[in-house]
Amino acid sequence: MKPAVVVLLLCLAGLSGCKSLQQKQEESTYAPTESVIEVVAVLRRHVPDDTYRFPPGRDYSGRNVYRGSLLRLENLEKLHAGALRAGHLDAVLHFTKARALERLRAYDLAAQHFDKARSNETLREHAEHGSHLNAAIAEATRIGLPLSDPMSVETSLPLDETEVVAELDQRISVLTTLLRKDPPAPYPFILREEIERADLTRARYFTHLRRVLPDGNLRAVSEWQRVIARHGPSKLQRRHMIEAANLYAELAREYVVAKPPASLEFDPPLFRELVDGATHLYEAVAHQDGNPEKLEAASRLEAFLAFTLQVDSERFSN
Repeated sequence: MKPAVVVLLLCLAGLSGCKSLQQKQEESTYAPTESVIEVVAVLRRHVPDDTYRFPPGRDYSGRNVYRGSLLRLENLEKLHAGALRAGHLDAVLHFTKARALERLRAYDLAAQHFDKARSNETLREHAEHGSHLNAAIAEATRIGLPLSDPMSVETSLPLDETEVVAELDQRISVLTTLLRKDPPAPYPFILREEIERADLTRARYFTHLRRVLPDGNLRAVSEWQRVIARHGPSKLQRRHMIEAANLYAELAREYVVAKPPASLEFDPPLFRELVDGATHLYEAVAHQDGNPEKLEAASRLEAFLAFTLQVDSERFSN
């Protein structure tokens, strides 16, 4: 065989080998987890993460690490059902699932899995503590009004704002009491997230009913200001600011419809107050680099400024 042909065959073989290696790498990236230790190690690395201030971690596939770990455990149990039938890893599996579920707000399920993990002497103390805290958090989150589901059949909201606020304050009080007991990680972050969620429920309640309740517009604005002030360190702060700016912008548009700019009833200082409230919040978010809210705030600000220019044109041209 000629040397040139040999070299060519070797090159082709090398390319074939590289392609095979590439295929193996792709398959290993998306293949099911083959070891419980792998899932436990990944999840344990992210248990102390402060998910109140920072977004949840992502695994190698880009999925939420807590959701991904739970799915991989469930797939592993199906794939290796025979090997796991002896039950030696049952406590570890239940404990790991509980750690993932409590970060996914499935507190009742997390408490149940912690209870099942008590059979392991090494995990018993942590399992008992986790079961108690998850049960307490689950009970607290059932107090008062939940966040409204826009796709739910039950879309009506109670009109007694005093009762709604009292119940949400009671929920926050219970969560704050648990937080003051200085629980270990990750519970301080979970509790702060639930307190924030209660404050969001309150703000959105007054936003939904602002046309029905007395001084509803003013109350809705003040509630969003309250959320922004109370949850400055939150990873969702920019989202809160955008929602508050959206409310200001909507109020400005509603005012223009009710009081046309060319009419004598139009109050420029009042309109300017609404415009300033929206633009300042949009600008504050649009100037923060490294987050997706920046793009949303910038585009909303541009659209809102176009609206204000149109209002000025109608005022001075008519």
